[in-house]
Amino acid sequence: MPGTVAAPRGGILCDLHNRYETVRETLSRIDKAAREMGLPNISTRLVEQNETSDRRGPEVQYLEIFAVSIATHHMLIAEGVKPVAIVGQSIGELWALAAAGHLSVEDAARLAVARSQVLTQQGWGGKMLAVGVDGRRAESLAELINHPHLVLACENAPRQSVISGPEALIEHVERVADALGWPSLQLDVPHPTHTPAMAQAARALRETAPRVPYGAGRWRVRSPWMGRDVGDDDPVDLVAGALTSRVRMLHTIRELHAAGADAFVECGEWPVVTKFVEASIPGVQCVVPLSESDPVEAVRALVADSTDVGTFRSRLAAPSRNGDGPVVRVSEPASAGAVATLPVADLLTRTAVPAPAAPVSYVAPVSAPAPAAPAPPAAPVTVAPVASPSPAGLDYDTVLTELRTLYGDFLGYPPDLLGEDDGLEADLGVESLKQVALLGRVSDRFDLPDLRSDSSLLTAGTLRRIAETVVRARAEAAGR
Repeated sequence: MPGTVAAPRGGILCDLHNRYETVRETLSRIDKAAREMGLPNISTRLVEQNETSDRRGPEVQYLEIFAVSIATHHMLIAEGVKPVAIVGQSIGELWALAAAGHLSVEDAARLAVARSQVLTQQGWGGKMLAVGVDGRRAESLAELINHPHLVLACENAPRQSVISGPEALIEHVERVADALGWPSLQLDVPHPTHTPAMAQAARALRETAPRVPYGAGRWRVRSPWMGRDVGDDDPVDLVAGALTSRVRMLHTIRELHAAGADAFVECGEWPVVTKFVEASIPGVQCVVPLSESDPVEAVRALVADSTDVGTFRSRLAAPSRNGDGPVVRVSEPASAGAVATLPVADLLTRTAVPAPAAPVSYVAPVSAPAPAAPAPPAAPVTVAPVASPSPAGLDYDTVLTELRTLYGDFLGYPPDLLGEDDGLEADLGVESLKQVALLGRVSDRFDLPDLRSDSSLLTAGTLRRIAETVVRARAEAAGR
């Protein structure tokens, strides 16, 4: 189950709402809780409207993410998936508790809003920075600056960690990472967390949040920050404790896989945690139903073919696209097991004899500690320096040719296979941290220092857009 991700698209739950009574009932319960807390209905935009988020504040954003996660969970259950474990990333642990039946949907919504409110009231000026290196190196980088609130917050994958701390220090860390050749990207989250700086908010949450009843859940819930299954832990203490603690998604993913999980299903709109899974366990199956052209058929294929790996792969291996979303690719399976996440993780069990629908567990985007046998350290990627061009002769075709060569060398692709309109993430699978590193190379190559901070080239990046931006910016620079 995902943690803090981008607000879902309008209309994302229209089909699930029409198909499943359990989804309609759950969305109605979230709406009721929202109205009681003075917030607008959550389901209206997700079911009826087809527009981008109107940014109605962090509380609404959290409840929308919750609605999408829990609705996806209900679809999986309705189609015969039997979770073995459910994992949530950061605040996604609340979604996991509700999905497993430990908390009511209404109480999970109320606790999510209470958490958001204490974080807003503290008003801490912090930031979170994703860095494309292992947790050990990221922690060493934070320790260089030696500030108690600047810490390694998340270990997501062998080469993706997150540092949390005061904004000014995060900017300093970003400059150091750039000097070392380590790609980095500031995360757009309403409330930076997982640092000792959140101790005040954690105390306030424990003092003011409504105490909610905690029942026996139907499924196992694994906590990436506690490093164990959730037992009879008080939900308020669990959510408050996570605010100051490190999230160890990598460790959690590898533990689940070692226990037999080889399929992970993400209960979110886009591949977030499943990217961490694929980077941590090569060859594992990852499915993101809401990113498929037909989410329900994707889940039915998972259930129907849980004992037939070859058929399952043939149905889902071809990339598919849903609107403007990223292409989803299902990697080949390893051993046995399956999981469903958020940004973050989960498992299916198979036997040699045909069995009932394989159990699936859910994981959300988070972080995890390094395994007993640490992965080889990530060596920074370098690109041979090239002299900056003069303003003359920079026509579109010349720039595009240079970009194809630069990107091809960096990614290991033949330049002539890089289409100018291919989406860097959607079609080529270039994650955001690598895109940041590549934009830095383009910025240096064409002497355009402002290019590396152009976020629009990350969110909808194509070689055509980057080439057009370079040509325009160089022409403007030459005319000054």
